[in-house]
Amino acid sequence: MKKASKFEKIAARCWNLLNEGKPFTPIFVIGTMLLFHLLDGMTLEEGGKIFHSFLLTVPLFVLYYIYDYPLFLRNYLWIPYVIFLMISSFVPTTLLLLAVSLYFFFTVFFWGTLYYHLRIGTTWLNFTRFWKLVLKNSDSTSGNAQEQLPKALLLLSVWEYGVQHDVHTPSFIAFYVFVFVWSFILHRYLFDWKPKVIDHYTNNVPPNEKSLSDRVIVLVVDGMRKDRFEQANAPFLKSLRTNGTDFTQMETVYPARTVVCFTSMLTGTYPFEHGIRSNMVWKLGIRVESIFDVLRKVGKKGKVLGIAHLVDSLGNDVETVTAVMHNDVADRNIMERAKQLMTEQDLHLLVVQFIGTDQTGHSRGVHYDEYVQKIEEVDTLIQQFIEWLHEQGKMDNTTLIICADHGQADGIGGHGHLDEGERYVPFFMYGPMIEKGKRIDEKHSLVSLAPTIAYLLGAPYPSHSRGPVLVEALKKEGER
Repeated sequence: MKKASKFEKIAARCWNLLNEGKPFTPIFVIGTMLLFHLLDGMTLEEGGKIFHSFLLTVPLFVLYYIYDYPLFLRNYLWIPYVIFLMISSFVPTTLLLLAVSLYFFFTVFFWGTLYYHLRIGTTWLNFTRFWKLVLKNSDSTSGNAQEQLPKALLLLSVWEYGVQHDVHTPSFIAFYVFVFVWSFILHRYLFDWKPKVIDHYTNNVPPNEKSLSDRVIVLVVDGMRKDRFEQANAPFLKSLRTNGTDFTQMETVYPARTVVCFTSMLTGTYPFEHGIRSNMVWKLGIRVESIFDVLRKVGKKGKVLGIAHLVDSLGNDVETVTAVMHNDVADRNIMERAKQLMTEQDLHLLVVQFIGTDQTGHSRGVHYDEYVQKIEEVDTLIQQFIEWLHEQGKMDNTTLIICADHGQADGIGGHGHLDEGERYVPFFMYGPMIEKGKRIDEKHSLVSLAPTIAYLLGAPYPSHSRGPVLVEALKKEGER
């Protein structure tokens, strides 16, 4: 299987500028404004007016970059726009119609149809479903129409007002003060569903100087919703869960974006500490130790096998796979690459990212049969991989951890703001050191993954690890 090329890694970063909501908003608004005036035959004098009016609009751009308006908070975005209409009586109809048209062209046809057809092989008719997904989507990407459109309409209206009218500065200042105060109040008092952050470093059990397992294999089914996993016919995974320890209230981190989640899982801490706050990584690398760093301290090897996005965070500890392949063969190719890695490097830790389920959720939606079918397919592939490990003699003292990095919400398989279906993920452990048939109903966090791996492999905890070791799953010393 091909690795992600250098071009693919660069392309993935460029795509994140359009995919992630924060950078998309200014790019889209500025692009729309310039296109509108270029089509209208913009003169040099008009260009000067556009630039000066843009400077007046900068505070709004800054505000919308600082603040997300997640889930129901996006409904409140219309209030500043309505107030602007009341005080200005100004509606640049042609400009706004162009913006709405461009937005749906980009999301429904360019992204939902052309992009997904070329990258993962979806049908050319995907737009017939994708437009509905965009309207319902609630995550932090550009595909969140209910968040992006009111932002764009207000920014364009204020900007164009400054082009066509003399601005009454006190009125603008008063309006901006209102919008900033309004946004602060909303986020201070209504944005209350983030997971609780563990306020201390891992200390529930001292580091284990002697390894309990020869190796740990973590199989991450990217984007697998907990409820849809229960509905799927996945006998092998469910048998592992039955014969291992199941954590029924395993919570992902916020924001639940793939690179953020993997980084938190493999460092044991949160975005404010490791520095990765979205899939758009402005400064490459993490600010703390990862599980791979501490394994090197004790002479052990580990890798994560995943797509190019993860390189931005975890660097050379990622063995990349190309994400440009038909979705029907993606997970099978990843499994074959995992076999190759285990044969060539005999790793003590292997983390595998299966991407088919997540990509199906994004391109086709999570409430359709295709999504469950992808979970069922990965069940078969994981069974084949584990059987191969047995044949190679690599399962004798191996701990398996099966989990998802996040769930997916309605719409385009959104994940980020912890909408319904995102917060809690499947997570269970299996192996000779793991309690059999045990169910843990207390709430836990995915930040426990890194310290638990370190404990199993006899390594120190990563420097900023906060999650407790999942000792509830481990057999007592006399039972091992």
